[in-house]
Amino acid sequence: MSEQKVIAVVGATGAQGGGLVRAILADRSGEFAVRALTRDAGSATAKELAAAGAEVVAADLDDEASLRRAFEGAHGAFVVTNFWQPRTPEQVAARTAARMELDQAGNAARAAKATGVRHVVWSTLEDTRPVLGLDGQHVPTLDDGKYTVPHFDAKAEADEVFGRAGVPTTFLRTAFFFEGFFGFAAPRRDEQGRLVLTLPMAQARLSGIASEDIGKTALGVFRRGAELVGRTISIAGDHLTGAEYAAAISAAIGEPVTYQALGFDQMRAISVEMANMFQYYAENEKAFVGDRDLDLVRELNPGLQSFDTWLAAHKADIPLD
Repeated sequence: MSEQKVIAVVGATGAQGGGLVRAILADRSGEFAVRALTRDAGSATAKELAAAGAEVVAADLDDEASLRRAFEGAHGAFVVTNFWQPRTPEQVAARTAARMELDQAGNAARAAKATGVRHVVWSTLEDTRPVLGLDGQHVPTLDDGKYTVPHFDAKAEADEVFGRAGVPTTFLRTAFFFEGFFGFAAPRRDEQGRLVLTLPMAQARLSGIASEDIGKTALGVFRRGAELVGRTISIAGDHLTGAEYAAAISAAIGEPVTYQALGFDQMRAISVEMANMFQYYAENEKAFVGDRDLDLVRELNPGLQSFDTWLAAHKADIPLD
C-alpha cells in the first residue's frame, strides 16, 4: 500500500473540521491520514480524536509559526476560521472579528506556501456587498462602513489571500447550517402555545446543510485533487422555503409548526448582521441557490443529508419550549 497522504485539519474539534476528521478516519480506502489541529490538544474532544486514530497537534490560527510546524509534511490542509469564537475584551479592542479572520487566513496561507502543502480547501462564503451595497441606503453597514455581513465578506476577501500566496486552493462555499434550528432559528411557542418558525426569508428558498457534511464534502474535494484546484465549489444539502422547513419539522416531531415570515427591519432590532445576512439570502436567492448544485455535491459526498434525513437523526435536539 502506498504511503498515506496527510491532511492537516484546522478546527478539528469544531463542527466543520470535526466532520472532516471523522470522515477521514472512517474512509476505508485509507488514502489519507488525518492530523487534527486544535488550540487545546488536552481537551476532551482532542483526546477522543486521538483515541480514534487521529494525530493531534497543537496549533493556533493566530500563530503562524505553530501552523508551519503543524503543516510540515502534509499533503493537504483544510482551513476554516471562526468569526464567532469567544474573544477577550483585549482581543476585541485590538481588532474586529473580520480583521481577525483576514489575519488568520493570511497566517494559514503563508504557512501552507512555506511548507509546500499541495492542496488547501478553504471554507469560505460569498461577498454580500455587490448585492447589498455599501452606501447604507439599502441596508445598514458595519465595521465603519466596510461590510454588510462581516462574517461573509471577510471570508470572501480572504479568498484573495490564498491566491496571492500562490497556494493551490479549492474554495468551498458553505451555507446556512441546519444546526441553526437548535438555537436562534428554532420554532418558538406563541401565546396560544402553538409552534411558530420565524425566519426573515419571505417566500424565498434558504439553502442549508448539515455541518458534518461540509467536512465530508471536503474529503471528496481532496479525493479529486488537482482537478478542483482553483475551483469554487458551493455546497448545500437542501433548498427549502420557510414554509417547507416548518412542514418538515412538523412531520418529524408530530406537532404542527407554522411558518411566519419576519420583516428584515424586525430582525435588525435583534441583530443587524443576521438581518443583513437573511436579506442577502432572500434577495440573492436565484444566484445563491443556483450556485449550489446538489447533484455535484452528492458526487463529492454520496452520503449528503437532505433536511428530512438530517431531521430524522436530530429531531430530538430541536428545543420545543
